[in-house]
Amino acid sequence: MNIIQQRLQDLREVMQREHLAAFIFPSTDPHQGEYVPDHWKGREFISGFNGSAGTAVVTMNSAALWTDSRYFIAAEEQLKGTEFHLMKLKMEGTPTIAQWLNHQASIFNFSSTEVGIDGWCSSANAVKELKAELRKEGGFTLRTNFDPLRQIWHDRPAIPDHKVEIYPLEYAGESCHEKIVRIRKALREKHADGMLMSALDDIAWTLNLRGTDVHCNPVFVSYLLISTKDVTLYINKVKLTPAVSAYLQAEGIKVDDYENVARGLKDYFEYSILIDPDEVNDALYQIVAREKVEEESPVKRMKTVKNATEIAGFRSAMLKDGIAMVKFLKWLDGIYGQSGQSGQNGQSGHRETEISIDQKLTSLRAEQPLYRDISFDTIAGYGTHAAIVHYEATPETDIPLEPHGLLLLDSGAQYLDGTTDITRTIALGPLTDEERLIYTLVLKGHIRIELCKFPSGASGTQIDILAREAMWRHGLNYLHGTGHGVGTYLNVHEGPHQFRMEWKPAPLVEGMTITDEPGIYLPGRCGARVENTLLIVPYKKTEFGKFLQFESLTLCPIDKRPIIREQLTQEEIDWLNDYHQTVFDRLSPHLDTDEVEWLREACASL
Repeated sequence: MNIIQQRLQDLREVMQREHLAAFIFPSTDPHQGEYVPDHWKGREFISGFNGSAGTAVVTMNSAALWTDSRYFIAAEEQLKGTEFHLMKLKMEGTPTIAQWLNHQASIFNFSSTEVGIDGWCSSANAVKELKAELRKEGGFTLRTNFDPLRQIWHDRPAIPDHKVEIYPLEYAGESCHEKIVRIRKALREKHADGMLMSALDDIAWTLNLRGTDVHCNPVFVSYLLISTKDVTLYINKVKLTPAVSAYLQAEGIKVDDYENVARGLKDYFEYSILIDPDEVNDALYQIVAREKVEEESPVKRMKTVKNATEIAGFRSAMLKDGIAMVKFLKWLDGIYGQSGQSGQNGQSGHRETEISIDQKLTSLRAEQPLYRDISFDTIAGYGTHAAIVHYEATPETDIPLEPHGLLLLDSGAQYLDGTTDITRTIALGPLTDEERLIYTLVLKGHIRIELCKFPSGASGTQIDILAREAMWRHGLNYLHGTGHGVGTYLNVHEGPHQFRMEWKPAPLVEGMTITDEPGIYLPGRCGARVENTLLIVPYKKTEFGKFLQFESLTLCPIDKRPIIREQLTQEEIDWLNDYHQTVFDRLSPHLDTDEVEWLREACASL
């Protein structure tokens, strides 16, 4: 019996004792984070699937896992040899969880209509919507006060207790006191006396603190309760150094144990409290006895608009990252060369692998000032692996790079003054016509976003089509979003604004960062993606209002070798040439003579 089957057997014994027909394991933790500490990776524990998004459902007779297009290929591979059936989200014919459970009930004649989910790891809105759908589809009820992992996960990792550190004002640009004043003003405008803050990046931003509790994301496990007079941080106190404790005291922040947040909500004395039902878990939502103002947390949008200090930090971080990227690309070109053979400075016959190039790039970034960590696990996919949207090489899947085809490299870093996220698709030698076409269409979509001018307050959904229109003409598309916000030495994925086909009303305003990363993926053949991180800046004011545009913060050459020039308009070519001139002008003073010459060729006009 394999380990997943054993875990399913253990789970079903618990379910039988609890009279549960099914149990649902989401990807989230009590703070609704995209990336979660190991303690809360219950979905991965029960299914073996380790992607950042997905939901596992287990009944007494069957099991299924829902995930999005980024992970279709990876999930199929990881679920092999288990009971789990892959359910592809947004694909025609894929049932919802409730529909699937209703169908399973009709086949296996469930002895119970009760479905379980851990209310601590599911948002209030998610539980509300799931309850309604389960009731509608099969007359199921939802139980939220039980966590079977407490009984079957015998070596469950502890909640992390890493030390917290102060984020200097020279990088934050606004004090904790000033941010809390702004938050309280926003709460008054929403007719709320206080709020419970649950999102870890919101708490880190508000308090000007950072941590290492979540892989690649400099946050720490905690809650923050704000009232008209007090601010209380609920945290494991072992995480606080004397310096941090003194800082919090000076800022007027009270400290209580992490486990006492429920008691804090019960003792909350104000008339009303803002609860973001998409952010606060259902268990805490149910505890609140005061009048709930159910609104989006105002902090979400506050932290997305960068102040002058943060913008300067982004520019500094991107400069450092660009230097590291150029050193890396020159090194890679020295091995594979322009012609697809071993480069003039390379070793004949030498081959790097997906893992080795990741290690090389990380080492070059680590040489840069203020480097702290990578901002997410590097996606280095060569050849057919480039068609796996969120592919992460393992020792079992790692393959050598050959002197032909495309390498897709999506990576980023955490610097103390900013967070980076960049994708380059690189020709390692001769390409097929198909590879050149998808690369050119992706680049064309990327440039159309870069060129966009739009009224302040427009939604990213209204702009998203620019990245897709050219590829749609060829019957091609991609199912992930086109862009997301980026934090200031915080989470690499920051919202709520984004570029996406699905309607997302969050407005785009001056001072926001957002990525531009269209892609095309042909399973079993190849893939391409090009990504820059952009800053939203003023364009012009007219009688129709304020208009905005994008400025590329990312400084790194875009490979010209795969481009089918005839597919680009003159405006697109001009943008690429202008961008490359900027890259050369900004980076060349920081490079040695050989690197400058390599960069000059990489940035030469198309």
